[in-house]
Amino acid sequence: MTRGDHTTTDHGDRRTADHGDTGLLRRCVVVGGAGAVGGLFAGHLLRSGAEVLVVDPAPGAATGEGATRSAPAVNVASQESTAGAPPAGEARVLRGDITDIGPELAEELGRADLVLLAVPEQVALAAVKQVAAAMRPGALLADTLSVKGPIADEILAHAGNVEAAGLNPMFAPSLGFAGRPVAAVVVHDGPRTRALLRLVESWGGRAVRLGAHEHDRLAAATQALTHAAVLSFGLALAGLGVRVAELAAVAPPPHATMLALLARIASGTPEVYWDVQSANPQAAAARAALADGVRTLAGLLDGRADGEAEFAAALGGLRDLLGPDLGFYRDTCAGMFGALPTYEPPYQPGPTTSTSSPVTTER
Repeated sequence: MTRGDHTTTDHGDRRTADHGDTGLLRRCVVVGGAGAVGGLFAGHLLRSGAEVLVVDPAPGAATGEGATRSAPAVNVASQESTAGAPPAGEARVLRGDITDIGPELAEELGRADLVLLAVPEQVALAAVKQVAAAMRPGALLADTLSVKGPIADEILAHAGNVEAAGLNPMFAPSLGFAGRPVAAVVVHDGPRTRALLRLVESWGGRAVRLGAHEHDRLAAATQALTHAAVLSFGLALAGLGVRVAELAAVAPPPHATMLALLARIASGTPEVYWDVQSANPQAAAARAALADGVRTLAGLLDGRADGEAEFAAALGGLRDLLGPDLGFYRDTCAGMFGALPTYEPPYQPGPTTSTSSPVTTER
């Protein structure tokens, strides 16, 4: 147990999942399994041979009513096929409220080897105590929250009799696990926890073990800061009053890439991006650092005689920041730029508008 971080650390067991892992996690309850993240896990657990029960509120039911009734089985795994994977199975569905557990749901939780909370943070925090009380000792309670500090504290306070781990897929569910990182915060370690991490790796994911507060610090940089930079770019474009079609027709690759990032976020679910900015207690510091960065850049360009030299020194400092990874990310960027599709303007150019090919020089 790491006292300051409320988590255990164990970096030594990264074996490929086997039938023993499936046996340790034979009966799985995925709360929120009808959602994108929950469905991702439910489908892979099914293909790995587990029995899966999806728990979700009945459509239109008010939270807190506690009504639970069985619904027909659904083929969750068929939503995403994987070459070479075990045949897709069917998950049972139980309609219910995880914050107000009825007898049928309590019985299912008591039988489960794994209970995965793929629900919003406030729902998960409200559910931990009674879910853990319904589970049998030694079973695994897991979550998929994007912020880990509060849930880790809640588990330490109310779930001492079960194994516990938090997973945060650092990608959109539609992209799948293959080659992508899954942050793993282990609060109470044990054989089922290690089995779940091996399953994640057998699905192609990279389980990266972190402490709860270390996770939140890194998530503030990798998610909150990144999203804030893209959203600020979009808000700045709106303030400039330039039409995107005009920009896209002449956009160099860096600008086209930023437009693509902006379009992806703008097309997403607002609640997801709101949670990234509002739920992580370290996100405010990340946004403040972004604002400081813009002010620092502006200060280098205020007409001072030594401004160009200081600008060059700042770039040198950024090269030092990237360190030995500079070449990897430079080459990655070159590959991304080479794969960008040619922009096709949706309007007919006027007589004075250039019809030349889009600019490709980086700026």
